[in-house]
Parts: sequence; structure tokens; C-alpha cells
Amino acid sequence: MKQIALDGPAGAGKSTIARRLAQELQFVYIDTGAMYRTLALACIRKGISSDEEEKVCEAARKARIDIRYLDGMQHMFLDEEDVSAQIRTEEVSKAASDTSKYPEVRERLVALQQELAQRYNVVMDGRDIGTVVLPDADLKIFLTASVEVRATRRYKEYLEKGMEADYEAIKKEIAERDYNDSHRAHSPLRKAEDAVELDTSDLGIDEVTEKILQLYRDRTEGNGQEA
Repeated sequence: MKQIALDGPAGAGKSTIARRLAQELQFVYIDTGAMYRTLALACIRKGISSDEEEKVCEAARKARIDIRYLDGMQHMFLDEEDVSAQIRTEEVSKAASDTSKYPEVRERLVALQQELAQRYNVVMDGRDIGTVVLPDADLKIFLTASVEVRATRRYKEYLEKGMEADYEAIKKEIAERDYNDSHRAHSPLRKAEDAVELDTSDLGIDEVTEKILQLYRDRTEGNGQEA
């Protein structure tokens, strides 16, 4: 199976770019962050604080988290309920960052991610895809952008969805999440040694997508594989 790994901080454009790549290559897009968000939502609904490690891990063992593809789009299910919309809030985002630091949580979800990568050609995005989940991926990309640019993107995204948004609060949240993700003890956010870093601050979606597609073609053609 062919694999493209996209890592990077929140708001760098990973999900948007990964979807475009998957569409262009006819691969399956796997948003690993959505898995952690789904578990975070389960904890929130049960009134479990993110610092209650034992309870969070118990929730990870009991929650039925599933990915299904409807009309070509990934949908997240929690205990048979489609929660794809409910997991896209700042509260869930913050909880996902806090609960994903626990080894047992990551072990369970990483195993699911690796299983999917054995069944499909995938474009997978997250925080530790190139370093932990898919260490032998055909291509690894580390997407980044300034905190200000990422906060502006997230702010506009919320407004477009009709959600209330506070730019300064979003900027602070992103900076805090960057720190937490890169300083956690297990599977921290970091660039894999063989990853190509792309700063998307001044690049459009089409430009980034084309750059990565060309990198993938160069890699696979060089290895005698078909793109």
C-alpha cells in the first residue's frame, strides 16, 4: 500500500491539503486528529477531565470509535452516532490535545491508524504520522505556518460556519497547543528526519498541493512505482 504522511501544527492546512491530495491520487484520506477529537468528545460527555488519566484511558478502551466513508468523505462515529460536526469546536480541540498525551490513548488509536494504512492507499495527517504511525511512508511532509496566519485561518473558518470566534483567543489557544504537542513525553510533534518541510504562510492551497504531488511523483517514479 502507498502512504503519504502529513504532519504539522494546528492550522497549518494539513486537513485541507490532505483531502486534495487524496482526491487527486484517488487515495483514502485519514484525519487522525478527528479520532482524538472523537475520544475527547466522549470524555466531555461523560464529565471526565483531561487530567484524569485513568478515566480518560478507560474511556478510550470503552468508546466505540469508527471511521466510515460516506460519499467519499470521512465521517467519525462515536458509539454508532455520527459526531463529525460535534468534534469541530475549540472545546473539543483543546481536550483532544490534552487527552492525546496519554500513552494508552495513543497506542489504541495508532493501532487503528496503522490497520487502515495496511488496507488502503492513504494520505494521513496528524502530529506524529511520519515519526510514529507511518515511519516507512513513501513521502513525509511537515507543513507549518506562522501562529498569526494559522489563527487567521481558523478564525475565518469559524465565521464561515456561522460560529462565534475571538481571534486573540484562537491565537493563544494555537500557541498553547503548539507547546503542549511539541513537549509531551510520548510521540511529540516533531519533523521526521526524512520529511520535507513546507511553510504554507504565503502559499495557496493549489500551490502546496502541486508541490507535494510533484514530490510524490519524483519519489515514486524514482523507486519504480506508479503514482
